[in-house]
Amino acid sequence: MFLGGTTLRWTIHCVIYGFKSDCLIQLDRPAEKRAAAVIIFSFKGWHPVEAVNRKLIRPSLNEIKEQITPPRRAPQAQKKPVPPDQTNAENFYYVKQMQAKTAMVFVLRDGETLHGTIEWYDKCCLKVNRTEGPNLLLYKPSIKYMYKEA
Repeated sequence: MFLGGTTLRWTIHCVIYGFKSDCLIQLDRPAEKRAAAVIIFSFKGWHPVEAVNRKLIRPSLNEIKEQITPPRRAPQAQKKPVPPDQTNAENFYYVKQMQAKTAMVFVLRDGETLHGTIEWYDKCCLKVNRTEGPNLLLYKPSIKYMYKEA
């Protein structure tokens, strides 16, 4: 550092367009604040440098995709999705027959047949209105099958 200003010097190795040299960079800053700084570049001993084939630091996208995603399976190997537990088809059938007041025939597991219309139902039983006898509450497990009376 001088009384009038500041002088800084750097010596670096430069490679420009395949040529190598030592560069001296000198910054002279005058004491006056309004005057601009002067930068001096000096190059000495330029000599050619053999071009190097540099590999990219970043890997290619295809390599990354192969590492992340497992190979795809054939569509035949995939399992079908499990059907839902409740399709509500039974409930829909009961509601339809209740609204239309359809005459039904119920065949029980012991072979007995009952005639009547469905008044209401729930999870485990049906209430059947009969014309020739008292109304009955039938447990669903006791019904073998049922059909519309013709």
